[in-house]
Amino acid sequence: MPRKATKNDLDSLLLSRVRLGIMSALAAGDDLDFAALKEVIDTTDGNLGAHLRRLEDAGMIRARKRFIGRKPNTSYRITAGGREAFQGYIEDLATLLGFQAKDAG
Repeated sequence: MPRKATKNDLDSLLLSRVRLGIMSALAAGDDLDFAALKEVIDTTDGNLGAHLRRLEDAGMIRARKRFIGRKPNTSYRITAGGREAFQGYIEDLATLLGFQAKDAG
């Protein structure tokens, strides 16, 4: 029987709606650029940029800066550690809400 999760178990970094949205979008597996994330998350440039930096500083996402033609483009990808932390957050949240994880077999 899994232990009962408490609010203290939830990663404070992911309690933000914007950061949780970023991680959810990136957990789908594709790289997303700033414009795509901004559209998905529905927030301002400055707000999105601050949250992306916080996740990048924590090692949960990785930024890739490049030029497409002559235009700068920054895309983001979830890291292995970020995926693990996100999965743990979702599991803790499910436990806190009383949902049971489905058996793999």
